[in-house]
Amino acid sequence: MDESTTDSNPARTARGIADAYVDALTELDPMVAVTLGRNLDDDRLPDLSPAGLEATAALARATLAELDAAEPVGGFPDAAERRCATLLRERLTAELAVYDAGEHFRAIRNLDSPVHAVRDMFTLLPTDTEAQWHAIGRRLSRVTLALAQYRSTLAEGIDRDLLAAPLQVSTMVQQLDEWVAGDNPGGWFGDFVGKAPESLRTELNSAVLSAATAVAELRDWLRDVYGPKVIGVSDAVGRERYQRLSRYWNGTDLDLDEAFTWAWEQFHDLDAQMRSEADKVLPGATPIKAMEWLELHGPALDGAENARSYLQNLMDRAIDDLQGTHFDLAEPLLTVESMIAPPGTAAAPYYSQPSLDFTRPGRTWLPTLGRTRIPVWSLISTWYHEGVPGHHLQLAQWIYLADQLSVYQVSIGGVSANMEGWALYAERLMDELGYLTDPGHRLGYLNAQMLRVLRVILDIGLHVGFDYPDDSPYRPGEPMQPDNAREFFGRYCGLPPEHLDSELVRYLGWPGQAIGYKLGERAWLRGRAAAMAAATARGETFDLKKWHMAALSRGSLGLDDLVAELSAL
Repeated sequence: MDESTTDSNPARTARGIADAYVDALTELDPMVAVTLGRNLDDDRLPDLSPAGLEATAALARATLAELDAAEPVGGFPDAAERRCATLLRERLTAELAVYDAGEHFRAIRNLDSPVHAVRDMFTLLPTDTEAQWHAIGRRLSRVTLALAQYRSTLAEGIDRDLLAAPLQVSTMVQQLDEWVAGDNPGGWFGDFVGKAPESLRTELNSAVLSAATAVAELRDWLRDVYGPKVIGVSDAVGRERYQRLSRYWNGTDLDLDEAFTWAWEQFHDLDAQMRSEADKVLPGATPIKAMEWLELHGPALDGAENARSYLQNLMDRAIDDLQGTHFDLAEPLLTVESMIAPPGTAAAPYYSQPSLDFTRPGRTWLPTLGRTRIPVWSLISTWYHEGVPGHHLQLAQWIYLADQLSVYQVSIGGVSANMEGWALYAERLMDELGYLTDPGHRLGYLNAQMLRVLRVILDIGLHVGFDYPDDSPYRPGEPMQPDNAREFFGRYCGLPPEHLDSELVRYLGWPGQAIGYKLGERAWLRGRAAAMAAATARGETFDLKKWHMAALSRGSLGLDDLVAELSAL
C-alpha cells in the first residue's frame, strides 16, 4: 500500500483509530453505548467477569498497536491529529497500567463501582414508548447475570490477595441495603418501573423482583463471605499504587510532595477568606458556626421537587445571562435538566452528559439523602459547577463538536482533572462576575473551594502517608490517619456530617480522583493567565469569551498538555 492510499484511509488517522475504538467498545460494553446514546434497543448489561474485562483490555492493547503502526515518524503533522493521538495513547496506557495492576479485582467503593454503573445505566435509558420499556425489562432480567459476573471478579481478587478495604465493603453493603429497602418489594427497581405503562407491569415486575433479589444476594455475599476476608486490609494504598491511579485520573505524573505543600498554602489563604466572610453572615462567628447557622436558619427549600425546580431556574438564568456575553452556545446546549438522584447514591451531586444526538440532554443530579428541608447557601456555587457554566457547558460543547474532533475525545477519553478543573474554574468565574455577592452564597463558594483543597491534602496525605505540616493548625507534625482526618475535615469544611463521612469514604476508595478538582483548576487558571499575558505582550485586548469557546472546543486533554494548549489560545 503506497503512502497516499494510507493517508486517504480515515481508519489510519488518529481520529479514525480513536473512533473505531469507540465503536468496538460500544459493542463490548453496553454501558458505554447507553452513555453515548447508542444501541438503546439492546438488552445487554456489561460483562463484569474477568473474561469480559480482559476483552476490553485486549481491545485497548490492539488499538495502541494500531496507533503506533499508523503514526508517522515525528508524529502526525496535523495539530488536531496530534492532540487526538496524544490523548488516545496516554489514556489507554494509563487505563492498562491500572488494569494490569489488578484494580478491577477489588473495585468496591461508594460510587462509580461496576455495580453502581449497572443501576445508573437504567437512569440513562429512554422511557417514552412501550418498546423502550420492553428493552428495559429485558435488561432488568440480566441484572442477576451482571452481578454474578461482578462477584466472580471479586472472588478472583480474593484468590489473588487483591482486596478492597473493610470501610468500602461495609459502605457498599449499606448502599445495597438501601436499594432493596422500602415498601415496594422491588426496592429502587420497583420504584423505577412505577411510571411504566400498566400493560407491561406483569412483565416488568418479574424482572424487577429478580434484579432486587440479585442485589440482596450480592449484599449478603459481601457482608458474609467477602467482608471477613478483608479484615485488616489498609485503607491507604501507598505511594506506588497512588501514583499509578493519580496518573489515570489526572493525565499527568504528579509531584505528590509539591502538590501536598501547595494545597496547604491554599488552605491557609482560604481559611483567612472564610473567616472574613463568616463575620458578614454572623458577626463574630467562625466559618463553621456561620455555616451551621446557615444550615439551620438560612434560606431553605421545602422538599425535593422544590429543590429540583429551584436549581432548574438557576441554570436557566445562568444560560440567559452568559449567552452572548461570555459564551456563544449552540442551540442544543441551551437545554439542561435538573434531576433528583436515586436513593442509595453517594452524597455528592453529579452531572450526566448528553447523548451524542442530544435526544437525552445534559442533567444535574441532587442527592437529597432523605432530607425534606434543603438549605440554599451551599447549592448556588455547586450548581454553577455541575450545570452552567460548569460541566454542562464543557461536556455538552464537546458532544456538539464530536464530528469535528472525534467521538473519543469528547466522551470516553475525558480526563477527570480536566473536566473537574473546568467546573471548579466555572465556580470561580461566577464569583469574578459578581454572582456570589450574598455573604451566605459566597461563604458556600469558599467552602466549596476549601473542600477541594482539603481533598488534595487528605487524599494524598492519607494514601501516601504524610504528616500534618508544622504550620498546620491541627496536630502539627503528627501522622495523618483516617480518624484524625475526619476531625480535621469537620473543623474546616461546612458539609453536613453524613456528607463528610461519605466524602472520606470516597477518598479512601477512589485514590487520586478527588485531587483533580483543585489541581485541574490550577491548570486552567495558569493557561488563562499565560494567554492574557501573551495578548498584552502583543498589544491586544484579551477576549475572554473567545478564549472560553476556543478552550472548550479542544476536547479532552490531560494536565500534561492542558496548560500548553490553553496558553497558546
